Amino acid sequence: MVASRPVSPSWMSTAASRVDANFRESKEQQKQRRQQQNQSVPIPDANLSFGERALSAAGAAFVSSILVNPLDVAKTRLQAQAAGVPYQGLCGTPCIETNTMLPDLRSSALRTPSLIGSKTVCPPECNQYKGTLDVLLKVIRQEGFWRLWRGTNASLTLAIPTVGIYMPCYDIFRNLMEEFTTQNAPNLTPYVPLVAGSLARSLACVSCYPIELARTRMQAFKQTQVGVKLPGVWGTLTGAINPVKSTNPLHNLQNYRILWTGLGAQLARDVPFSAICWSTLEPIRRRILGLVGDEPSAATILGANFSAGFVAGSLAAAATCPLDVAKTRRQIEKDPTRALKMTTRQTLLEIWRDGGMKGLFMGIGPRVGRAGPSVGIVVSFYEVVKYAIHYRQLTE
Repeated sequence: MVASRPVSPSWMSTAASRVDANFRESKEQQKQRRQQQNQSVPIPDANLSFGERALSAAGAAFVSSILVNPLDVAKTRLQAQAAGVPYQGLCGTPCIETNTMLPDLRSSALRTPSLIGSKTVCPPECNQYKGTLDVLLKVIRQEGFWRLWRGTNASLTLAIPTVGIYMPCYDIFRNLMEEFTTQNAPNLTPYVPLVAGSLARSLACVSCYPIELARTRMQAFKQTQVGVKLPGVWGTLTGAINPVKSTNPLHNLQNYRILWTGLGAQLARDVPFSAICWSTLEPIRRRILGLVGDEPSAATILGANFSAGFVAGSLAAAATCPLDVAKTRRQIEKDPTRALKMTTRQTLLEIWRDGGMKGLFMGIGPRVGRAGPSVGIVVSFYEVVKYAIHYRQLTE
């Protein structure tokens, strides 16, 4: 007698299949909900105009530039010192005049020194900066407290149009690319912030680069003349052009390209910076905002964006520090002929040959200390203003 296999009733198998299907469906729905929550745009900003975005970004750039300018001065001074810019008399005390002695070479048993003249000897700390805090203290003591904000006018002149182009363009590029990739290539959506940030930063850098050149030169060189008015942005740019002027108008027109000296190094620094920054910032802030809920408030938007911006800006600044050193060295070069012939690759090799790994990461402390808060301030201020404008539109 053959044993028959027990057969379950049809209703039971149907119910089991329904339960299994519902279970799978619920799991898939939960997964999709989590993905949508993590990939949603933090602020519903589709209705904001380019002008409103630019206004938000300009306000953020204004606040950030004023707060972090002293660290920018410290970073530039340290990098300029490593490039060979002399800084004499930093200690604020008079140097000691000492006699120069020469040993008597005729006596092999006991060499007696003979006086050949005198020279001025300064302590080692009077001729160099030893670190970020040392730069800040010596600038205050020698040049005055407000000299820590040297180049702030250039920073504001640079930051407002740069960020005014950069942030709105990033928003627009990101939204368009996310819409396209979501419909046609979902696997590429995570890379949208990287590409959008790189494109927006390239556009902003090329547009406003001469002001960046002026700012670096204004911050790098020490000025101690009493009663002498220091050149501003226009004066600094004019001084950069004057050494290469000639009687040939065509030659003068070609020499105006010196105002874009180091643009390659700037792009080589800022494009990777933006790519690293945005590809790190977006997942962090979306995860934080996803934990808050569907309706974030201004406080949660401020906290999430500042935290994400601080982390992303610090990581990106550390990773791109060698390119920042190369950019500074190219921008402070006063020989017009050499400045026009320098390349980023040659500059990096020169820095490596002169200072090794330490030279490539010169000024990383103030750079990271500046970039983290700066990115956090700009992104959080920008998003909060966007949120306020959007909330006003809803209430109206």
